[in-house]
Amino acid sequence: MIKAIIFDLDNTLVDFMLMKERAIDAAIYAMQDAGLNISRKEAEERINNIYAKQGIEYQQVFDNLLKDIYGKVDYKIISAGIVAYRTAREAALKPYTNVFPTLIELIKMGLKLAVVSDAPAKEAWLRLSYLNFHHLFDVVITFDDSKNRKPSEIPFRMALKQLNLQAEECLMVGDWAERDVVGAKAVSMKTVFARYGDRFDTIYPGSDYDINCISELIDIVKKENKIYG
Repeated sequence: MIKAIIFDLDNTLVDFMLMKERAIDAAIYAMQDAGLNISRKEAEERINNIYAKQGIEYQQVFDNLLKDIYGKVDYKIISAGIVAYRTAREAALKPYTNVFPTLIELIKMGLKLAVVSDAPAKEAWLRLSYLNFHHLFDVVITFDDSKNRKPSEIPFRMALKQLNLQAEECLMVGDWAERDVVGAKAVSMKTVFARYGDRFDTIYPGSDYDINCISELIDIVKKENKIYG
């Protein structure tokens, strides 16, 4: 019987990449307005290269950009970029369609909810709090908690321990097959592939279930728990 749903955060509950793209675009335009003398295309390429090396959650990306160009941080330029980035990020940070009502319905069904994310603790909690989701989850495991990124079994086992449940009693929902599905299956959880958040054009995710909208979870839980009518 399924007693808990464990979610990935980015691109499963929220459209992280859309948020990131809009925030970076806004930051580049603001920095150019403040004196950054490279093209938008070049700025975007440099920023993407920094993220590729340091990770998508890297917090000093604009510092590195300016040091690479000028040999130092220009605080007029970077402050304009940071303000624009944060403003655009907050405007674009929205849950996918039907996320909130689905979470509420799952809670009404008596299920526990958890998050297992590779994001740093501060960033994960900021996103959850901004969406007013922070009260909905019984357990949140971030990279800072586990010190391991998916598909490592460690964050999944931490979630199970804190939920006080067996793997067979949980469903893992995520958009990245090589991390979310593989890691959850390694500890014997059933898995749900969030195709609506997939950025890799995955054909065969290897999951037990495949969904195009998060609301489909309700029927999956009913099927697993043999709830009819």
